[in-house]
Amino acid sequence: MTDEDVPTTCSARGCGKAATWALRWNNPKIHTPDRRKTWLACDEHKAGLSDFLDRRSFLREVEPFA
Repeated sequence: MTDEDVPTTCSARGCGKAATWALRWNNPKIHTPDRRKTWLACDEHKAGLSDFLDRRSFLREVEPFA
């Protein structure tokens, strides 16, 4: 996969806006502690996606996405 193949849009369903945040998470029941999965978020969906992951204790880091 090349850099051009990597999605850079918000992961929220139906949103096509450019991502400005990277939400790094893992599910401790199935991932090792050092494993990170990433959802991308626009400014509008950052809080909602972060809350969804945090309620499940999956959220690890939130970083700006360039």
